[in-house]
Amino acid sequence: MDAIKTRYRKLVFFTWFLTLDLIMFGAFVRLTDSGLGCPDWPGCYGKVTPIGASDHIRAAVEAMPYGPVSFPKAWIEMIHRYVGALLGLLIIFIVIMAWRHRKVLGNTPRLAIVTLVAVCIQGAFGAWTVTLKLMPIIVTIHLLGGMTLLALMTWLAAREKSHPPISSAAARWHPWMVAGFILIFAQIALGGWVSTNYAALACMDFPTCNGQWVPPMDLHGGFSLIRALGELPSGEMISQQALTAIHWVHRNFAFVVFVYMGLLALKLRQEPGLRTPATAILLLLLAQLFTGLTTIFFEWPLLIAVLHNGGAAGLVLFSTTLLVRLAATRQTTIAS
Repeated sequence: MDAIKTRYRKLVFFTWFLTLDLIMFGAFVRLTDSGLGCPDWPGCYGKVTPIGASDHIRAAVEAMPYGPVSFPKAWIEMIHRYVGALLGLLIIFIVIMAWRHRKVLGNTPRLAIVTLVAVCIQGAFGAWTVTLKLMPIIVTIHLLGGMTLLALMTWLAAREKSHPPISSAAARWHPWMVAGFILIFAQIALGGWVSTNYAALACMDFPTCNGQWVPPMDLHGGFSLIRALGELPSGEMISQQALTAIHWVHRNFAFVVFVYMGLLALKLRQEPGLRTPATAILLLLLAQLFTGLTTIFFEWPLLIAVLHNGGAAGLVLFSTTLLVRLAATRQTTIAS
């Protein structure tokens, strides 16, 4: 029995770690414009690797030397797909173990099955990201799907790890944490919208935006969801005012998240069983502020932009940890 629990725990934690890595690498794919490095799916010009597709890639580079296809971009995109396929396979193994050994593990396999469904949906959006030519709404949903998958894997991992006891009084913070979790996901969606529309440099100063607190903006055009990359729904090229609107909303909503989650984390730090993840959230909020500002002042260096995405993943990770612990305490309090 102990051997089964140990194997299952190792599998869950390895898959959780791979999920976090895949999100970071996905950000690297997006920020290096490698999403169309292989413009078909699931292979690369119908081949398993870019090696087999070398003639097609070479022809694409000759036709468009600065286009979306190149050998480095093809490899970046395909490695992302290979790791995604491995992740899906590992989650299948988790479901099989969770179902076969549910009595030994002491948990229902329901969460593992939901995670499997989530990774399948994520794979579908990964395919549509390519076939729909980086359509912003699809890419943003793909990003949110990755964060959702990380939250589910964190939930699975949190059930397999013991933590210090939490007082019943802490249960009152559960609804507040749910609200904070929603705010974080909303901000990630806005950040994804900035990234997929290439609006990170639409405001080149801080705290004002292009020298104004409320610059000229096209909110309707910027937040029109169903449209191609770089275009408005009418087919016209997206305007600078629309890009400014996207950036400005993301920037200002960040302060809402920063204040709310900062105050909530300070409160939760008073509980010994919640102190570590709450402290991590405080540090990540400061890191997000730093990387966000650095992105503006240094014109979006790749490493900083990837770290900014990683910080968002960290906020999801530790927020999920807090939610799981608070939910368990709340259930225990209600039961007693």
